[in-house]
Amino acid sequence: MKYSKATNYALHTMLYLVAAAPNKPIGVQQLAERQGVSPTYLSKILTKLVKAGLIESASGANGGYRLKRKQEDISFLDIIHAIEGTASLFDCTLDHSSECPIQQEMIAAEQQMERYLQNRKISGIAIKHPVLPAK
Repeated sequence: MKYSKATNYALHTMLYLVAAAPNKPIGVQQLAERQGVSPTYLSKILTKLVKAGLIESASGANGGYRLKRKQEDISFLDIIHAIEGTASLFDCTLDHSSECPIQQEMIAAEQQMERYLQNRKISGIAIKHPVLPAK
């Protein structure tokens, strides 16, 4: 199982936003530089995070992105779903329908992983491993 690079960038972006001053937006250029990724690519990821209601954009000279939800309420799973969607990681290719015992086991495993990720908050990581706030 492997998550996309976009999920990696989204998780790190959210960590930077949690570490930043809550009401001070951070520009896409600055967020992109911190991760060594193009601002255009990161903008697409930020758009997904905005659509998921995790962050909001502020326009103007001092515009950028900031958290929309309380940092304590944002889980790893919220961020992953914003980027990857909610489809199952495994899809039985044989015509067993939902009765496939392998499909049932894989779904049970995914549910355990999702419960774990839902209980892990991005703010908890920020507390344990503080990053320098963005400038």
